[in-house]
Amino acid sequence: MATELHNLSDYDSSKVPDAHDLSFGIAVAEWNADITGALLKGAISTLKRCGAKEENIHVTTVPGSFELIYAAHRMADSNKYNAIIILGSVIRGETPHFDYICQGVTFGIARLNTICNVPIIYGLLTTNDLQQAKERSGGSLGNKGDECAIDAVKMAKI
Repeated sequence: MATELHNLSDYDSSKVPDAHDLSFGIAVAEWNADITGALLKGAISTLKRCGAKEENIHVTTVPGSFELIYAAHRMADSNKYNAIIILGSVIRGETPHFDYICQGVTFGIARLNTICNVPIIYGLLTTNDLQQAKERSGGSLGNKGDECAIDAVKMAKI
């Protein structure tokens, strides 16, 4: 979680295992594409900095954040990946839709992490406004995609 005390893109590279032998699946939502595109760019570049080969990073797009659950489950069932990252952005609006989507995705990914044999990394931005999303997708608070990539590498080695 980003705070003024912790930037999402900060990590100690000496504590991150080498990812040259790992394969990653990334499911990314098309909704709020400017934000999710920046998250994806951060995740891919960080995975590569950790040694992951480009041919071992596979991206699947889905229409919105709720569909990330299905994509992650399908990726997990394929047995092709050492870790899966989901990337999405939900920005609070005037209706309770925000709450339903955020709760649904959170519950769905948590459930998958208990039933699947591959770690699924939660990269859903849940922000009150567009500015907060920008700050967490490469802005002043770093990039959640970077953080998810580091988590994926570490979890894949467990």
